[in-house]
Amino acid sequence: MRRIRIGQTDIHASAIGLGCMGMSEFYGDRDDENSMRTLERAFEIGVTMYDTADMYGRGHNETLVGKFATGRRDKLVIASKFGVVRDPNGPSGSLYDRDLDNSPDYIRKCCDASLKRLGTDHIDLYYIHRMDHSARLEDTIGTLGELVKAGKIRAIGLSEISADVLRRADAIHPISALQSEYSLWHRDVEDEILPACREIGATFVAYSPLGRGFLTGAVTNTSTLASNDLRLNADRFRGENLDKNLVLLERIKSLAAEKGATLGQIAIAWLLGQGDDILPIPGTKRIRYLEENVGAEAIRLSRNELDELASILSPEAIAGSRVWKAAEEQ
Repeated sequence: MRRIRIGQTDIHASAIGLGCMGMSEFYGDRDDENSMRTLERAFEIGVTMYDTADMYGRGHNETLVGKFATGRRDKLVIASKFGVVRDPNGPSGSLYDRDLDNSPDYIRKCCDASLKRLGTDHIDLYYIHRMDHSARLEDTIGTLGELVKAGKIRAIGLSEISADVLRRADAIHPISALQSEYSLWHRDVEDEILPACREIGATFVAYSPLGRGFLTGAVTNTSTLASNDLRLNADRFRGENLDKNLVLLERIKSLAAEKGATLGQIAIAWLLGQGDDILPIPGTKRIRYLEENVGAEAIRLSRNELDELASILSPEAIAGSRVWKAAEEQ
């Protein structure tokens, strides 16, 4: 698979990565054996970027990725995150039990704990999962810079922040990547965030590139979702909104058929067509979907096709807001 450079670093990752969150919670029950087979298959077909976080499964996800990384660590790019504090006694899959902490002591504690769970001496890309605005940005980024110097992390990333915060953080220490939601389903980042990333030379890492599964066409009725699936809390998946959005999706099927591709592959190919500095990390715990997602890298869309897709699923056309009942999970 094609490789792309992460920011201005010497880190190069596969053009499509793997989001590992769902292997631990939020999208149905976990199955470690099946998830491990999926991780192994991802490596076989050229995926080198693996995205996790300390909050996913309250450490379970990092432990799973760490087990997978054994014996091949130098061939992988592992990204993890800190900053979201969850109640250790809270229910699994719940996002109401969280707080934020970006303090220097907490950062150092989290990094050491993540290194232990991952079974490694360094994290390639370490994100501030969510900004704690009670902490001074200079202290937070400064502490991460110290971890870079110490060799515990190789590069710094930010997640779900404004263009202004990105620029301010980069002025303190180079920011190599910004992770946020981006897809045909959600394009808010195009206004200010993407231009700011390009201004400072940061890679944009797109989570939920398949619109939380909607863009694959697999979700036609929420009754098929597990009771602990977060999409049950999503406005765009509810009632008439879902019905209206499925009508939009129908208009893309002819292009997918023409390309010999699935709807999901068209969605990822659209993202790849937005620039070589965009790295999608579709999440899955199933080999079938993993292989389908990675296959999108071979699909080429013309400028007219890219524009047509953007027009069909324009922000104005999509029914429902991005608002969730619970706090954002990524």
